[in-house]
Amino acid sequence: MAQIDNLPPLRDVIREHGLDARKALGQNFLLDLNLTSRIARSAGKLEDVTVLEVGPGPGGLTRGLLAAGAKKVIAVEKDTRCIPALQEISDYYDGRLEVIEGDALKIDPREITEGPIKIVANLPYNVGTQLLLNWLTVDEWPPYWESLTLMFQKEVGQRIVADPSSKAYGRLGVLANWRCYTDILFDLSPQAFTPPPKVTSAVVQLHPREKPLECPLKALETVTNAAFGQRRKMLRASLKSLRPDAEARIEAAGIKPTARAEEIDVAGFIALAHAFS
Repeated sequence: MAQIDNLPPLRDVIREHGLDARKALGQNFLLDLNLTSRIARSAGKLEDVTVLEVGPGPGGLTRGLLAAGAKKVIAVEKDTRCIPALQEISDYYDGRLEVIEGDALKIDPREITEGPIKIVANLPYNVGTQLLLNWLTVDEWPPYWESLTLMFQKEVGQRIVADPSSKAYGRLGVLANWRCYTDILFDLSPQAFTPPPKVTSAVVQLHPREKPLECPLKALETVTNAAFGQRRKMLRASLKSLRPDAEARIEAAGIKPTARAEEIDVAGFIALAHAFS
């Protein structure tokens, strides 16, 4: 295991502070500092940016980010048990770590950070997708963040990067690839975590497109939700609930009403969003 600083091993930290991972909080702690350092390095140069981390737990990734030279790390942690352990890291790294106790779903990163920022996190399984959607659907674009380097269940990662006609392709893939370049960097086996989850994890990276196709965001969310909510149906049926003249609007977008959601690429959904806006 890598020796990245002189702080105690993470297993000792967990034992000292009684930090058993809690399923209700979606916690699976990554203890291998080789892997946390690899994730930190994957985020690119950190010396001139503030890093936002969500769900740091006992601080494995936090230490990796700081050891990699992050100018500042702002860690949002909901679990009050983790705060003393994180404070020890902050003391060791001369205050380059700021810990905020709270629910990341209820916090606007723009209110607690000063740009430029990168978001790097081993996201709690139970809120990871919603957090990503929150970061993807901000009104102003390019967004306030430079990149997202995030760990998800591999199944979620595959949905983020999915191409049309693939089994994983859905609403999340449309929204992510409309506004970002997406890539799965590497997988992590269940044995890398404590406790081991039942699934493989994946580190996904997203970089914002400078000029994504113009699209009414709310309409895109509505259309993709309706289309993939009944993905086995033809679009003329799945989108009928949105407008009584759905079939005509689908044709106006240059798409066959008999097509199914999984057959439509991102540009096609943007055309549908305009047609149903």
